[in-house]
Amino acid sequence: MQLTAETRTTPDVTPRGGARDADGMAVASFVLGLLGLLVLNLFLGPVAIVLAGLALWRGTARRGRALLGLGLGVADLAVLAAFVAADHTVSWSLTG
Repeated sequence: MQLTAETRTTPDVTPRGGARDADGMAVASFVLGLLGLLVLNLFLGPVAIVLAGLALWRGTARRGRALLGLGLGVADLAVLAAFVAADHTVSWSLTG
C-alpha cells in the first residue's frame, strides 16, 4: 500500500491579522488602565475600557489582559469619582 498524498501533522492555518491587532489592544488596555490609576484617569480610563471591549469583541487570545484592562479602566473612573467626591472638583491633587 502506497500513500500518494502528503500527510501533515499541523493544520495549514494562517493567523488572522485582526487577531494580532486584538492582542495588541488587550495589552494596550491593560497598560493604559494601569497608568490611568496614577495620572489622567479621566481620559485613560474610558480609553482602556473601549480598547478592552474591542479586543474582546475581536476575539483576542489575551482575554485575561483584556479583562484586566477593563477592570482597571473601571477602577480609574472609580478613583476619579472618589477624589471628586472628596474635594468637589474634577481636578484633584494629593497635596490638598
